[in-house]
Amino acid sequence: MKGLHLTADLRGCDPSAARMFDAAQLSRLCQHAVSLSGLTGVAELMHRFGPADGQSGITGVVLLAESHVAVHTWPELGAVTLDVYVCNYGGDNSEKARVLLDALIQVFEPSEVSRQQLLRG
Repeated sequence: MKGLHLTADLRGCDPSAARMFDAAQLSRLCQHAVSLSGLTGVAELMHRFGPADGQSGITGVVLLAESHVAVHTWPELGAVTLDVYVCNYGGDNSEKARVLLDALIQVFEPSEVSRQQLLRG
């Protein structure tokens, strides 16, 4: 069981952008990024926290045939955390994971990005 776990902490994201608080829009953006990467989405769940006041974020998860991607938004902080994990069983999906993470970072247009990488297995 070998895999690659990528994370990114984003700051300086536009708190008024719908992708920060609109679960349907975030879902479409995640599906598009997964498609661009060449990975295979199999299911998803987007959960909006609190009242629809623009200050409540979303936790979204897309299950991949290759593992998962998770997105957590904090409009009140202009912040987002991203988590991409791929298994490399039967083939190396590392580059696809990097493409997916890069696509999601571009979606949020942050002013600051902190990336981490962990080889698993």
